[in-house]
Formats: sequence, C-alpha cells, structure tokens
Amino acid sequence: MNALDQKINTHFPGLVVRKDLVKTVKGNAIVPSYVLEYLLGQYCATSDEASIQTGIETVKEILRKHYVHRNEAGLVRSNIREKGRYKVIDKISVALNEKTDNYEAEFSSLGIKKVLVDSGTVKAHPKLLVSGVWCIADIEYEFAEDKSASPWILSTLKPIQLSHFDFDAYLEARKQFTIDEWIDLLVQSVGFNPELFGKRSKLTQLVRLIPFCERNYNLIELGPKGTGKSHIYSEFSPHGILISGGEVTVPKLFVNNASGKIGLVGYWDVVAFDEFAGKKKRVDKALVDIMKNYMANKSFSRGVETLGAEASMVFVGNTQHTVPYMLKHSDLFDELPDKFYDSAFLDRIHFYIPGWEIDIIRGEMFSDAYGFVVDYLAEILRSLRNHDYSDRYKEHFSLSSDISTRDRDAINKTFSGLMKILYPQDGATKEEIEELLKFSIEGRKRVKDQLMRIDTTYGSVQFSYLDASGKAKPVTTLEEREYSNYYHKTVGGGEEEEPEYVGASEEAGTAASSGPVPPEPVLKEQHLTFQENQKGISFDALLGPYLRGAKRITVTDPYIRLFYQVRNFMELLETIVKNKAPEEEVALRLITTEDEFKGPQQNDHFEKIKDSAGAVGVDFTWEFDRSGTIHARHIVTDHGWKISLDRGLDIFQHYDMNDAFTIANRLQQYRSCKAFEVTFIKSRA
Repeated sequence: MNALDQKINTHFPGLVVRKDLVKTVKGNAIVPSYVLEYLLGQYCATSDEASIQTGIETVKEILRKHYVHRNEAGLVRSNIREKGRYKVIDKISVALNEKTDNYEAEFSSLGIKKVLVDSGTVKAHPKLLVSGVWCIADIEYEFAEDKSASPWILSTLKPIQLSHFDFDAYLEARKQFTIDEWIDLLVQSVGFNPELFGKRSKLTQLVRLIPFCERNYNLIELGPKGTGKSHIYSEFSPHGILISGGEVTVPKLFVNNASGKIGLVGYWDVVAFDEFAGKKKRVDKALVDIMKNYMANKSFSRGVETLGAEASMVFVGNTQHTVPYMLKHSDLFDELPDKFYDSAFLDRIHFYIPGWEIDIIRGEMFSDAYGFVVDYLAEILRSLRNHDYSDRYKEHFSLSSDISTRDRDAINKTFSGLMKILYPQDGATKEEIEELLKFSIEGRKRVKDQLMRIDTTYGSVQFSYLDASGKAKPVTTLEEREYSNYYHKTVGGGEEEEPEYVGASEEAGTAASSGPVPPEPVLKEQHLTFQENQKGISFDALLGPYLRGAKRITVTDPYIRLFYQVRNFMELLETIVKNKAPEEEVALRLITTEDEFKGPQQNDHFEKIKDSAGAVGVDFTWEFDRSGTIHARHIVTDHGWKISLDRGLDIFQHYDMNDAFTIANRLQQYRSCKAFEVTFIKSRA
C-alpha cells in the first residue's frame, strides 16, 4: 500500500475496500457494484492481505450458493423445496393485490411470484413497491392444497444497504486529509485511478455525485460513447435508479392517476435517464411539460392535487459530432429529441458536464487502491441532502447582479454540492472556495450560452463574480476559449471563418483571430496560460515558430527519464525537423538528470534518438546534470529566444500511446492537456 492507502485504512477502518476486488468476485453475477461491495465490506474491509484472501473466498462462496442465476432458478427452487428454507440474493419487487388486500413479492431471477409480504416490511422499505430492491432473503416452501395459495413464504428480508453510520466520525476523519488526498480518495471510491486524471477531470467526475447529495438537482452530460456516463447511476448507489430514456412515462415517473400510485420521483433520490440523446426518439409532450414544472418547482399535479418530491434528475446521452462541428452548425444540445429541445426545459438544468472532456474508459484507468465501500459513501451523500452549503462563498465573493435568479440558484446548488462532497467539515480556504465557485458558474454558463443560441429572446448575461474589493472576475467555458469564433454565433447566423489555433486563455490576454492563419507568424514576447483539458495544442503550433531558423537549440528539463517523457522529447525533435530547411543542420542538446533505477534504458533511448536524428540533419547530444540543482525547464535558441515552460515538455494528459489506431496517439492537437504556462522571452544581447 502507498501512504494514502495506509492513511485511508487508519482513519476509516472497516469502511473501505480494495477496488479491484469487485472484479475478482463478480464472475458472471449480474449484480450492481454496490451489492458486491456490500458483501466485500462485510468480509474484506481490511488491509490485512490474508484476511482479504479469506474474505474473497467467503464472498465467492456466498455468491455461489445464494446468488440466483436465471438459468439455475429451477435448481434453486428445488433446493428451497427440499430443504424447506433457503437464503437467496435477488432483486425483489412488491405490489399490492387489491383483490386479496395483500402485498405480494416477485423475485426477478428466481422467477417466483405472489410471495406474501407483511405490511411492516413494506412500510420499512417502500422502494420495494417501485422497480425493486436487491435483498438477501430467506424463502420457505410449504405446499398447500388450496390452489390459490402460494407455497412460497418470505421468512426474512434484508435490503442490501448500510444499516447505520456515524456522520460525526466521518467529519472528524475528513479533517485528517488534505484536499488533494480527499479528492483522490473519492476518485478511488468511484473506481478510478486518480493518477491518470488532472484536477479539473477529477472535479468533473465528482460532479456526477452531486445529485445524490443535493435535492432536486438537474444535471445533464452529453459526450462521446464509452466515457462512463451512466456507470455511477446504475452501479454506485442503492438510492439511485437508471432507466432508459425511451421507456419512461408520466405514470411511471410521477403518478398514476387511475391508482394514485406515486412514481419513481417519490421513492428514489436520483432518477437518471440513460440514452437520452437521439433526435428521432418519440417523446410524450405531456411528459416534457410535467417534467418542466417538476424541475422548476419540485412539484407535479395529480388532477386537483399537487404533490412534491425531492428526486434529482440526470440526463446522459451520446453525441455524434465534435464540439467545433456542433458549435458551427447547431449547438451543444443538438442531439436531444425534438420535444426536449425546448428552451424552457433546458433552462431548468443546473449544470452541463462537458462529456467531450472525459477520456474513453481504458483498463488502466481503473483503481486497485482503497476507496470507500460505495454503500457507505452513498449513505453519507444521502445524509448530506439535509444540509445547505450554498452560502459558504458569500464571505469572500458575490455573484454579478447581471446573473438571473434561475442562474443564481443553479450556481448555488452546484457549489453547495461540491462543498458537501469536498469540504463537509468546512475549513476551505478562500482560494479553494473560489475554484469551486468558478467551476459551478462555468457549468451553468454552458447551459445559458446554448440557450441564447437556440432562443434569441434570452438576453446576454455576463457570468462573473466579485471579490471583497468589488473587482469583477469573468468566467468562461473551456470550449469558449478553444473555439471563440463559433461559440457566440446564433443558430442560422451564417458561416464563419475557420478558427485559428489559439493556445492562451483569456486570462493571458489573447483571443482568436477571425482571419486566416498568417504564413509567417509575428513572434513576440508573451506569457500564455493554458487550462486543464484544453485541446488544439501542439508543439508545432506552440513552439515551432520560435524554433524556426535556429542552428543550436538547448533543452533543459530534469524530467526526461520515463518512456512517455522521452517520447515527448522525440515529438519536440519532430517539430524541430519540420521547421528546418532540408539543407540545414541543427545542433540539439538536452540537459537532464539520470534516472536512478533505469539509467541504462534511458541512455539506450537517447542513443536511438541520436541515430534517428542524425539521418535528418539534427546532431543530438545529451548530458546528465550531476549537481542535482536543475529545476527550471526551458528551451534556448542561438537566434535569441528563451522559452520557459513551467511543466517542461510534460504538457499532455495520459493517453493510450500503445494504440496505433488512436488519433490522440498520432496528433497532439487531439490530446487533452494539463494546466500549464509558457513564457517567450527575447534576448537583449
């Protein structure tokens, strides 16, 4: 275990589990992760390897004996008959039989129906009445001559979820972690390796948890396939339900007027709509209208009666086009069904997760470290629904008066949710609060900016916040900075020029040119700032113009050791080759440090680069700094430019460099970058 894993086990004993164990025990059991982690939490919530192995075998044995596979249901029913009593793990739903005035259970995989359930059990676990609950149950068999009587008897029933927890102990334990450690713990709890995500990407993952801890929170996430959009809502919590966007009806979601039975919003904390996108999907307009009212007012009408509920709404779907294509030809809501492509409906959404910023899930992204047993975290998040953290920024900041009440409510709910997740114990610094406030504003701004493209009756809004001195700080979305030429056009606003590559953020004081890219860019001293997950960045565009014409180039970077770092250097060499005349030669020198453990392999990589570079007119040499004092990372040319890189060449986030068929592997501009800064300085000599 690393230091963080040890700390997690110290402060949350018995409440954490190694995340790779779920795959180990799952086998072919078609059960949600929280069911498996519930069992693992009973037997494997420890850091002792021997106990873990014993616990794994115990859980496997429990699943082997008691989980009901549909194709083995007949055998299990026979076991119940022969033994008289048997324990099963199955998804159980209950319905009221009005003819007999009895509650009757149906076992999904076991295939038995009309099992009598006492009213006390139903009152204790009302979710049994809606869509079913995973349970551990004892079933008895008693044959009766009466053909109308079911031989199956429900002896005991225990929903698979945490029975109790100590919230105060949770807050005290949280105080023992730095914010970076806490974020990594939460990311590991969701199942991902935090080392492969930047800070912004981690926050984006955690926004998916807000519907579980914030009442009536409306979230949408649209992006490419395979980014794990629906995973949390189907696998993470027993308090959320994932349904297909095409299957929902007014009675199922809200209320059945004929029976008076309340729908999903009355029983679940989160109702998530999977596969929500798709222009040709048929949608009931009455459903859209009642959803609009519910999302705005937390209530819905049943004839003459108005009912309220607290379920958060989540909409996830796949996009078919790239972001610049959508911004040029339509908008970021373009994939939605026509009935939902309604400005009044979309205005109810509190946050738009930019799914295109999230990497397609790869095997290496899953964690084998420790995280909360998800059921424990689910209960914590549920208890936080009773708290309100939306005012925690008001001591330091205020929202611009230009922001409407609906926009303000959306920002406050997102901010409150993030504070609950990250700082439930309070104690956030002014800088940490500001980071979450900006992130919350950006998510709502993404919604409102698209609404202004769709419906011209929406007026322009300046999304900004003010510090204590009254200074306004504007907030922009990442795609607004990347594709500023297209971002602010309205639908049907005509064609525009292709956007020029722009590296810097607005904070650096640069903007995209609407004209064609000049063949020979004017070089100038400047400082550029780049945001995490920004794309469109390459060594060719960023550094190439400043390296053109140089005969001697010196690169100083202490971190050209590991394979991916050496590969970054090789890509810089490619840029140098592209920017030199074929008849010219360039001397390229690298000053770095030798890897303590893999020095021979490092030298071997450099030898191969030297041989390759020599064939195209680049004389590559290198030296290892033995003093251990080099920290600055920069590139110096003999024609007067010094390029200071705060991250050196390590500006790109992890991508699958072993897959030759991934575009990001071949073209830098399609990779997400890390947050970094670069300064171009002209020598005065």
